[in-house]
Amino acid sequence: MKKDNIGTNAGLVWRTLFYKGTKATFNELIEDTGLNAIDLSSAIGWLAREDKVEFFLENGEEFIDVYRDSYF
Repeated sequence: MKKDNIGTNAGLVWRTLFYKGTKATFNELIEDTGLNAIDLSSAIGWLAREDKVEFFLENGEEFIDVYRDSYF
């Protein structure tokens, strides 16, 4: 894996979640993005560090979604 690819993959993951319009599981993101587990994990870490995603636990299952600011 190249370090430059992590940022590119982070953009792919963010766009995938944003345009999907709803949260997704890790496995759903693997299917939707075509990334392998290591590349997806690195991309999610990048997005988490930049506060671009948030994590949810519902019924024992973990979900990821883009952070959507609401000012009203």
